[in-house]
Amino acid sequence: MRLIQSLRIGLLGLLAVAAPLSAQQQDARADGKAFGESLRGEAQEAAKSQPNAANLPNYDRNAVRNLETLADAPERIESNAAAAATGHQGYRAMRDSVANRARFDPSEIEDVIARSLAINETPLDYTSGMAISGGQGNCVPLPTGSGSAGTYTATCNSGTRIDQSVGQCAVPLVASVTRRQQWHYLCNETSTVYGYPWCSAFDGGSCRITGYRPGPCLQWREDQFYRYCTEPGDPIAEITCDTPDARYTPYAVTTDNSIDTFSDESQCIGFADNGDCTLDNEICTDADPQTRVIDGVSVTRPCWEWQRSYTCTSREAASDCSDIESQGTCRFIGEECLTDEMPCETWERIYECPLPGTDISTQYVCDGDVYCIDGSCETIERTANDEFKDAAVALHAMDEARGQFDPNTLTLFRGTRNTCSSKVFGVLNCCKGKGFPLIPGISLLVALGCSREEVLLHERDAQGLCAYVGTYCSDKFLGVCLTKKKVYCCFESKLSRILQEQGRKQLPKPWDKPKEEQCEGFTLDEFARLDLSRMDFSEVYAEFTDAARLPDELETSILIQQKIEDYYARGGQ
Repeated sequence: MRLIQSLRIGLLGLLAVAAPLSAQQQDARADGKAFGESLRGEAQEAAKSQPNAANLPNYDRNAVRNLETLADAPERIESNAAAAATGHQGYRAMRDSVANRARFDPSEIEDVIARSLAINETPLDYTSGMAISGGQGNCVPLPTGSGSAGTYTATCNSGTRIDQSVGQCAVPLVASVTRRQQWHYLCNETSTVYGYPWCSAFDGGSCRITGYRPGPCLQWREDQFYRYCTEPGDPIAEITCDTPDARYTPYAVTTDNSIDTFSDESQCIGFADNGDCTLDNEICTDADPQTRVIDGVSVTRPCWEWQRSYTCTSREAASDCSDIESQGTCRFIGEECLTDEMPCETWERIYECPLPGTDISTQYVCDGDVYCIDGSCETIERTANDEFKDAAVALHAMDEARGQFDPNTLTLFRGTRNTCSSKVFGVLNCCKGKGFPLIPGISLLVALGCSREEVLLHERDAQGLCAYVGTYCSDKFLGVCLTKKKVYCCFESKLSRILQEQGRKQLPKPWDKPKEEQCEGFTLDEFARLDLSRMDFSEVYAEFTDAARLPDELETSILIQQKIEDYYARGGQ
């Protein structure tokens, strides 16, 4: 049964193959054959003829040559891209966005929320023991907060920014060999006695005299030894022509190889056409071997490729003050021109900001300070004795005056001049100090480009030992400041720095110009004129409260009352 079915299927297949085509199928086949025949001649002709670049749409010979060059030397792709990026608007917008975006130090955020995190961990430790009866409870110290007394000077820049970028490009030497035939003739410049035409007959064509040979001898003389010419004829000139002269028969036909070379500067067009780019140097990068075979001809050149280095500059308005202004706690003081030129291209804006850090004195939550009756609560506020701390500061100032007296100049509290530098609108800033967290390890800042002296200044200023004097421009270009220097006067203690800062305002004795300030101390007469009671020493109070707790009138009265009650209790009264 299966065999019969297989034979039936095979027979049907053979019938389908052998069946005649319909009229519609025959017409379609005829149309396709006719269309193919119409294109056969054009296809054969295209296969025989040389390709013509002019017939190719969007064909750019220079672009193809540049791509071929990059294919042979892919290491140039990066340098070519860097050269094109200098003038690309999207690239510049990306750089500006990265340079001017807001930045926050994680350590500063942690300092701000440290107290909240500590109370959140164990809230009952700071609220336990409070009673409705208003009885005296215990005082629990709060964890260290982030606020502190004192300010620091913060600066930023505004005005014109000059961006300098360096780019390189390659200039290869391209050599080509052109072969052409030369036809050589002989002529005479004086007569036609030798059967040669006049040389003037070749004037006006593509011919030139390329040499001379002696003419036939007019008079010979012989002796027993040899034969020599006593009257040589006029010299015969050799003429070389680029095209044959049909009037005469050449005595020789040669082929001349002409070598043409040119420097391919296509990779440097972006730099050369940019008026803000300056060529710094050009060095040979490919001189071995000097002799190379070009189309079968040896060509010798001292260098086959050069590398050009450019420096490009651009000017644009810029400001890096967004970080300071966004804090909302800094007070704008003023701005100064860094270059002392008019119109001023670069300004430094000066702000006074509160110092971050820890609380000066410990704060408490005291059960006994809150009294509640029938839901109405009252808080007892404590008033500290300010006279004690002021007296302590004054005594400490007198003690430091003895230690910092210079008998040679008869001055007190002399400081040392220190400077640090930073790029205007740049990333590297070696002038961060007070107001910024200390970076652990000197080696890190030194590795970034700061000197050890600048790192030590950073540490001393962060400790509150240095007073900011001012800033001046140390490097400028086209009237725009590129690098600025900050000047500080640093002292042996924080108290000495405060005395100098606030004492100079009282005298008055302002700081000298940043380039000239030498951090001189007070003379004896100047120090005698200072009124210490008018000075704010809140920054140094913590140094005394760490050593001894300041007396509190309320705490003292409670202690006295408790002693009186204990005395009567022991006596049974």
